[in-house]
Amino acid sequence: MAISTRPALPKPAGPAPIRHGGPRRKPSALRRWNWIGGGFGWLWLLVVMLPIYWIVITSFKTRANYYAQNPLVPPADPTFDNYRQVFEADFARYFTNSVVVTAGATLPAVLVSFMAAYAIVRGGAGSRFLRSVNGLFLMGLAIPLQAVIIPIYLIIIRLQMYDTLMAIILPSIAFAIPLSVLVLANFIRDVPKELFESMRLDGASEWGTLWRLAFPLTRPALVTVTIYQGLAVWNGFILPLILTQSPEQRTLPLGLWSFQGQYGVNVPAVLASVVLTTLPILICYAVGRRQLLSGLTAGFGK
Repeated sequence: MAISTRPALPKPAGPAPIRHGGPRRKPSALRRWNWIGGGFGWLWLLVVMLPIYWIVITSFKTRANYYAQNPLVPPADPTFDNYRQVFEADFARYFTNSVVVTAGATLPAVLVSFMAAYAIVRGGAGSRFLRSVNGLFLMGLAIPLQAVIIPIYLIIIRLQMYDTLMAIILPSIAFAIPLSVLVLANFIRDVPKELFESMRLDGASEWGTLWRLAFPLTRPALVTVTIYQGLAVWNGFILPLILTQSPEQRTLPLGLWSFQGQYGVNVPAVLASVVLTTLPILICYAVGRRQLLSGLTAGFGK
């Protein structure tokens, strides 16, 4: 049996591993602490949280302890008398009026704004009427409420709606529409045109395209606009002050007057009312937080 004596051929050398130029940095060298930015961030957080802390602790103080103690020191004996006094001062009626006014003004305003924004985006390029309507909405952003409060008052008087909740709802809808149309129109423009064309090829009508395509894709914008406008109506003070008179039609901002006497103001009771007024807003934010943040940050990644 013959044994081969041919030497084994060397294996071809593969390509040399590519090394990135420069020495490898240590992970600690890549992380740089921005001490100045962090310091200003904590300072700003302190500035924001300090009034909230003061409001909460003062709402549990008595009226005598409020003037005798340090305002930033928590009460030694917390009391719920201020909250009891708020509920006894017809707080439930004021709260109900605020809910009716906020829902009655925000929901129709957002609904009308959404349909108007869809019509402007989808048909505004070829319709002079829709372009005029869009310009009219933009013009409404330049008119402040304080400048037209007297004409609004005279119109409400002629319509015989003075001292009613509808007198607050109708002007609130009118002033909420322009900004809502502007925001929603920008979001609808971001929807690809191919999606609308595919819906039309499938036989969908404009009404079906509006609710089956545009509505789901602009839901973050709708939540953002709803929360923003609802917050503005909830905290509104000028319209309820001018257009209502009787205590039965007061909203929560006007309800704070119940704790103002002839010679002073019950500050702990007022702050207890502020805490109760803010709770619904915090609950709405906790429910729609994700949709709100996605609506506020949409477009920044483009």
